[in-house]
Amino acid sequence: MSDDGGTAPRIVQRIVQRGLYFEELIEGAVYVHAPGRTVTEADNVLFTTLTMNTQSLHLDAAWAAETEFGERLVNSMFTLSTLVGLSVAQLTQGTIVANLGFRDVRFPAPVRVGDTLRAETRIASTRPSRSRPDQGIVEFAHTMRNQVGVVVAEAMRSALMQRKPGTGSDPERSR
Repeated sequence: MSDDGGTAPRIVQRIVQRGLYFEELIEGAVYVHAPGRTVTEADNVLFTTLTMNTQSLHLDAAWAAETEFGERLVNSMFTLSTLVGLSVAQLTQGTIVANLGFRDVRFPAPVRVGDTLRAETRIASTRPSRSRPDQGIVEFAHTMRNQVGVVVAEAMRSALMQRKPGTGSDPERSR
């Protein structure tokens, strides 16, 4: 409603959520992602069966009870996907061009149904793309912890990111 009695249309500013452009990603900064994600039984079974990973450790409670873990564990590929997914809204939503690769993926502790996962990302390195002047390459160092602070996943991810419009005409331009 406007101040003139409601006859004039009110202009509302639209703000679109997005990730950060290449120039906005600060090398060395650590971005803490929220909210966390509590893993459910349905998450594990659905992801495991959708991906055709029929490993008994994820699906067979009786079999898994006889292992050193004493119960089923959450599929580690679900853990990796969630690790990256928790970073999307804050870092790459609408500003990523493509994932270029993953390396140094580790799962130092298992994830169990009921665990709440929290993630953070350190910007390990940035550089303008040599072949694509409107884009840059970013190395993300992702870390995920459970509800008691134990690291359950780590991964380095290389991604091609959009540069801010109008800033990428010179690929050698320093930021």
